[in-house]
Amino acid sequence: MGIKKQSMAPVNSENQLILIKSNPDDKIIALAGNPNVGKSTVFNGLTGLNQHTGNWPGKTVTNAQGRYLHKGKGFILVDLPGIYSLMANSVEEEVARDFICFGNPDTTVIVADATCLERNLNLVLQTLEITNTAVLCVNLLDEAKSKKIKIDLKELSKQLGIPVVGTCARNGKGLYELMDEVYNLTSKKSLKANYIIKYDKPIEEAIAILEPSVRELIGDFNSRWIALKLLDGDKVLINSINQFLKIDILEETEIVEKLQLAREVLINSGIDNNLFRDKVVSRIIIKAEEISRKAVSYENEKYNLRDRKIDRVLTSKAFGIPIMLALLGFVFWLTIIGANYPSQILSDGLFWLEGIINEFLTSISFPVVLRNLLVEGVYRTLAWVISVMLPPMAIFFPLFSLLEDLGYLPRIAFNLDNFFKKACAHGKQALTMCMGFGCNAAGVVGCRIIDSPRERLIAIITNSFVPCNGRFPTIITTITIFFAGYFSRAFQSLVSALILTGLIVLSVVMTLLLSKILSKTILKGLPSSFTLELPPYRKPQISKVIARSIFDRTLFVLGRAVIVAAPAGLIIWIMANITIGNISVLSHCANFLNPLAQLIGLDGYILMAFILGFPANEIVMPIIIMSYMSKGSLLELENLYQLSELLTNNGWTWLTAVCFIIFTLMHWPCGTTCLTIKKETQSRKWTIVSFLVPTITGAVFCFIITTIVRVLGII
Repeated sequence: MGIKKQSMAPVNSENQLILIKSNPDDKIIALAGNPNVGKSTVFNGLTGLNQHTGNWPGKTVTNAQGRYLHKGKGFILVDLPGIYSLMANSVEEEVARDFICFGNPDTTVIVADATCLERNLNLVLQTLEITNTAVLCVNLLDEAKSKKIKIDLKELSKQLGIPVVGTCARNGKGLYELMDEVYNLTSKKSLKANYIIKYDKPIEEAIAILEPSVRELIGDFNSRWIALKLLDGDKVLINSINQFLKIDILEETEIVEKLQLAREVLINSGIDNNLFRDKVVSRIIIKAEEISRKAVSYENEKYNLRDRKIDRVLTSKAFGIPIMLALLGFVFWLTIIGANYPSQILSDGLFWLEGIINEFLTSISFPVVLRNLLVEGVYRTLAWVISVMLPPMAIFFPLFSLLEDLGYLPRIAFNLDNFFKKACAHGKQALTMCMGFGCNAAGVVGCRIIDSPRERLIAIITNSFVPCNGRFPTIITTITIFFAGYFSRAFQSLVSALILTGLIVLSVVMTLLLSKILSKTILKGLPSSFTLELPPYRKPQISKVIARSIFDRTLFVLGRAVIVAAPAGLIIWIMANITIGNISVLSHCANFLNPLAQLIGLDGYILMAFILGFPANEIVMPIIIMSYMSKGSLLELENLYQLSELLTNNGWTWLTAVCFIIFTLMHWPCGTTCLTIKKETQSRKWTIVSFLVPTITGAVFCFIITTIVRVLGII
């Protein structure tokens, strides 16, 4: 007896959607497409802020869902992972294929790039083999027009037998028309296509033998496509069929017998398992080429010559890495030079506000101890964190986002891919490192893009070697005081940027070295290959980039720092003001840690600051300052000279500064990152390893430097 289609939606998937399905009549729309086709832009343009994110059940792949109201009908849009194929070579492909096939969406919208439609048609044709309710969204028509590429949308619709809509999602053009077609399809006002690709005669004969038995078991639903995949021996798909249809398809006697007969037909025709897939893929590619020739015309066949010329330089062996370092140094220089004045203004304003708060609390006879606790402990710590962190983040994140929007970050991954391959790691780790510059927790989450569990773990463990935005201000301040300060004011920001760039190179080298060590010890294995698309260079949408980077990144990271810094400031003030035998609790702890700290070129107060700064790296320097103050409170430091005097008077030398910078660069991840690692790996063991690897590396590095300097007597 056949299985009805209504029962085929996976239980977990339905549970995911129920969370946002406010109306039982809402229609489920799947959004599929290659990476870099503007799929997420279509999704964001339609759903706006009505979005929810999470993980697919049992998968470390993010899903995004959002609601859209069109002509009085509600639609739930599900943004599937960006993929190139539905042949399940990765977790992302498996998730997308299973949702389209078994998630029972009412319509699947396939987003394609108008500038390279032929390549995108491969995914379109594969999707049409699964579902007969699809709409093709040809996006980026503005870019196609600028490259003098013409798309005949009517001919494309005729060839595919499905509705086709042209859009420019970045400007919102065509999105209403797209939802019109979706509305018509879900309201049964449009005919549902039943697209069939005809394969070579032996393959069609094999399908004809097997399909009737498959149809008898599961009904008409995708019986031809499932027969094709059974012939392919797709084990991942067979597992999905068993899971979602609640059957063991290879335990069905008739299916096994017909499958054996069908494979004999293929073998007699000289088609083994490997050749079978090649022939299927080749046929899809040929069909995509045929359709493209009829629907796409090029006024200039060398339309992408400009991008290729640029890439010959930016991704070349000779210039790729130097240009990357120069760009990185330039971004750091702009960040440093641009952050100085806003930081001073913020600092002046916040400490001026402190005086007003203090006067107000005094006027209402607020208890002195509580007033000092709140003002000198909590408020001053927050004032330091905000004035030091906000300006560099407000500059760095937009600049970084502009490079991302321009299309340069995939070029960085391309340039570093060979180095990661030699380290037995994954090339996509370069992208997760870039994410780590903003926040290591975000970098850890970004490791989901790596399919191999082994290589994903390597990327997670080594991600904290990349300095996050919480560590940048501390490093920059120390560099300026102890190294760049020897130069004239005009050159200080340039010297700081050069030293900071050198430290980033060191962090990349350490990432590669530790990745190699991990891959040869506790995470043995060979590096896997992956497809890295170099998207076309696009004019960044500056206003949107700035808004996105400020609200999604800058304020998010700052908010996290403020939430952590407030209680940390309270705890530190209490430790600094409670005495045991005329010595504060903080000093007792620092004295206990001092012997160990001295071995690695630090002192007990510095090491204590790192420990107390575990919730957030941003508060390490404020803790050090507070610890050195005799009153146990953070005083207002009007300029770096006063901070320099404070540190020097407490025993800091250039060696202390070097070890402090190295340990800031390489030590345990912050509390938020550790929690993220635990969530991503679902393992205490790997969370502990992620904590210990950078910490031991940083301590050993500092110990070696300190020992060499002291033995040679050069301090």
